[in-house]
Amino acid sequence: MSTEQQTGHDGGPAPRSRPRGAAFLLSQVGAQAATRFAERISGLGVLPSDVGLLRMIAGRPGRSQQSLAEELGVVPSRVVSLVDGLERKGLVERQRNPQDRRNYALHLTAEGTLVMSKMRELATAHEDEICAALDDDQRAQLTALLEAIAAQQGLTSGVHPGYRKAPW
Repeated sequence: MSTEQQTGHDGGPAPRSRPRGAAFLLSQVGAQAATRFAERISGLGVLPSDVGLLRMIAGRPGRSQQSLAEELGVVPSRVVSLVDGLERKGLVERQRNPQDRRNYALHLTAEGTLVMSKMRELATAHEDEICAALDDDQRAQLTALLEAIAAQQGLTSGVHPGYRKAPW
């Protein structure tokens, strides 16, 4: 190798090649955002996967476990396990569906509603921290660009793909 290839522009050792592409940066920022979010909500006694389900139930009170499974793209037994955990934490209750007694209607409990309220505050602070380097226009542009990438990748809007991989 020539001397030029072995040294950096300042005469010192050549820096190692660092990943710089958009995919790497998305992964890097995503991992940081996920870690920070989990830290923020840990005081509420919930996991990020709990928050996603609580949000989905709060958005459609009375929805069935089957509808959650369909929206998440997972087998119903995974949802049963997840809802069992939320029920043990006192955040969700299953009620018999009056139109179809074979199905349960899912509802947040009073505690679940309180956790959701606190979680929304934490999520707003989290979003502000992660995007602190951007002004409002840049933030809107970044959101639009990420939505386009997510759609092109076939991701379900508002549903974290981690539900499909989780070992529940």
